[in-house]
Formats: sequence, structure tokens, C-alpha cells
Amino acid sequence: MEDSTQKKSGFVALVGRPNVGKSTLMNHLIGQKIAITSDKPQTTRNQIRTVYTDERGQIVFLDTPGIHKAKNKLGEYMVTAAEHTFGEVDVILWLVEPTTFIGAGERHIAEELGKTKTPIILVINKIDKLKKREEILTYIDVYKDVCSFAEIVPLSALKETNKDLLLSLLFKYLPEGPMFYDEDTVTDQPMRQIAAELIREKALRLLSDEIPHGIAVTIEKMQERPDGIMDVEASIICEKESHKGIVIGKGGAMLKKIGSEARREIERMMEMQVNLQLWVKVRREWRDSELYMKNYGYNVKDL
Repeated sequence: MEDSTQKKSGFVALVGRPNVGKSTLMNHLIGQKIAITSDKPQTTRNQIRTVYTDERGQIVFLDTPGIHKAKNKLGEYMVTAAEHTFGEVDVILWLVEPTTFIGAGERHIAEELGKTKTPIILVINKIDKLKKREEILTYIDVYKDVCSFAEIVPLSALKETNKDLLLSLLFKYLPEGPMFYDEDTVTDQPMRQIAAELIREKALRLLSDEIPHGIAVTIEKMQERPDGIMDVEASIICEKESHKGIVIGKGGAMLKKIGSEARREIERMMEMQVNLQLWVKVRREWRDSELYMKNYGYNVKDL
């Protein structure tokens, strides 16, 4: 690359209500799966940092937890982690879905964003679900005066519609400066954390609705053998004994399925054979315990 000081570089936060597609968009923007996704809200719990680099410069994306009404200490942590980023980035991407009704959740986000001078790009996601393209004009009109937007971009994260346009606009608003990471860096997340999140993703997708919010995953061991096989031992934490039975399943069938699907994803990420062993533990009301939350990777005191 040419002199990196002539390039654009900076930080971009993805914010929005749960399940609007923030993690999906980030994964597609960088061209690699780092953040987990599911059809259940509040999938992302920590701020996840990924990196996009091309000849124009470097964008460091911060995928934040969905902003929602907190019901426990974990929920409070997630909302604080999201709102904490507003004044610390160069550009904010606010993701919304195509709608003619702006609910209380979106209005709360708009109120918080109104306190910052950071450029805000509104991304109206999931336009692939629209029956007619001209419908998007209606949704733009609904949102255009809610905040002082630098840009409004209709987009489909899943289909990558207008992905290149969004990247161009981001570089437009980023300052000139040196790169923060090497060109081949795609995330600053430790391998252990990504592996834990991939296991949690499979549990989110396979388990019934009442359980996933109450689970966490910790990596107890990650060690490579001389023969090139990676041994990974992990615990799935749930809040009730009854949940433990559901996670394990009849004859261990559910736990085996979670492990099998997670192992394939971890092998793709690590590009090596993985031996994954899973256990299930009960920690009652861990989402209201700062000690447990800290043990499970949620840095409460940092916020």
C-alpha cells in the first residue's frame, strides 16, 4: 500500500434495536463471519470489533448489542455497552427495518443519537423483503426527520444490496490517518471468544425460545496437539436444572447436535481439525450476578 497517512481510517459503530441485522451486516461488510447471528433478539452481548481494509484505507467496525429495555444486570450491561460507543467513534450506522411506524425503542435511540455530533448514517435494512422497490421512498420519508442524518442508505445486508455504496460513504466521512491494524487483520477478538460465541450461536438456533437468553458459554481449554488437532473443552451455562435437561436432550441428542454444528464452524474458522467436548452447568440467576457475568466475559466494570 501507499503511505498509510494519506489513507482514510477510523471507527464505525453499528447500533439499533435487537434483531435488525447489525451482526449480519458487519459479517458481510468484512467478508467473513465473526459475529454470531440468529433470529432471536439480543444475540450480540459484547461489543465486537472487526476490521475492513482496502486501497482507500481502513474501517474498524464496532458491532454493539441491541438497545432494548433491560430486565436484568446483563441487559443493563448490553444497553450500556451499546450507548457507550456513541461518542467514541467517527461514524455511527443506525440500522432500522422498513416500517411506517417508529416505536418507542427507535425513538429512544434517536434521542440518544441526538446528543452526539458524530455523523450518523441511517441504514434501512432488509429491503430484499419489499414487494416493490418504490416502497423504500415511503420508509425514507418516515425516518428522514427523526435525526439529523448525514446519509440515508436503503440496504439488504443478507443480499449485499448497496454494500459497496455504504462502504464508499463510510470512507467519505472518515478522517485521514494511519491504519490501526495490519492489512490482514479481520478482528481483535481472541480465538477462544469467537469459539465460545459460535457454540452459543448453535444453541440459540437449536433450543426453544425460553432458554437462549439464559445461557452463556465459556471455553475451559483450547490446546493444539502435536498431530495438529485442536482440543476444545467448553461449558454451556444455564440458569435452571430444567433448562440443563433441555440443553442435553434425550440421550444427549441436543448437546451432540449443538456440538456437531459448532465444531464444523470452529474448524472452518481455525482451518484445522477440532475435537470439541461440551458440558452443561447450572448457575442460578447468573445474569443478575456481576461476578458470574465477569467470569463469563462481560466486562461490567469497564463501562
